[in-house]
Amino acid sequence: MQAIEHLHDHHEHDHRAETLQAWAKTALLIGLAIYFVYNILSGNLTNYINQRFVWLSYVAVALFLLLGIASLWNLLRGGKHEHNHDHHHETVSWWAIGVVAVPLVLGTLIPSRPLGATAIDGNISLSAASVTNATTFTTNPLEWNVLDWLRAFNSSDDVNSFNGKEADVVGFVYKEISFAENQLMVARFTVSCCVADAAAIGIPIVWKEAGTIPQDTWIRVKGTFQVGEFRGDTVPVLQAANVETVTQPPHPYLYP
Repeated sequence: MQAIEHLHDHHEHDHRAETLQAWAKTALLIGLAIYFVYNILSGNLTNYINQRFVWLSYVAVALFLLLGIASLWNLLRGGKHEHNHDHHHETVSWWAIGVVAVPLVLGTLIPSRPLGATAIDGNISLSAASVTNATTFTTNPLEWNVLDWLRAFNSSDDVNSFNGKEADVVGFVYKEISFAENQLMVARFTVSCCVADAAAIGIPIVWKEAGTIPQDTWIRVKGTFQVGEFRGDTVPVLQAANVETVTQPPHPYLYP
């Protein structure tokens, strides 16, 4: 008799554990859906992925909501638990729930913001060789961004052909200890898929007040190119005629 009661208690304990896991899984699924909706509505989603793939987040919201609602409905109607020791229960382990919950917790607790100067750590390119997709050079060069200019530099066999070319570019300030007092870079990150493949690119700037502007400040630089030495390379250097601080663009990344 005691053995039967012990088995019954053990069975009830397992049932309670499975129910708790089911509630945790349901909360996690609905929480993920809400998190994606928040990032979509707030515009933070492009801090993580290329704009081309935003539609996948809408699919994720739909899937998480459907699974979460189905799991909640099953729980509210009492589940399909059967008092049969041979019955196979499809449960999700606490380990699996924890692994999936980590990004949700981190994403909730850590404010969303795009990559900046601290993420570069010296690894910034003056070339767009890694993103050689064709760009349209028939547009007004004064409308080109940092990536467009680097592509133009790459496509030319004569770097000196850029002497005297006017430019109007926007980016954040990036400086290294080795830079001269009048040097900085106007930098951007390119993102092909997501921030995991983000790459920093930049245009060297010469400006007499470069030392007065803080790292990571978003600026708009107008000036003309003059070929010169920068970080040991012979490259077009933008001689700034006017520099003004601007607000961070709604989409700070550039997409090859």
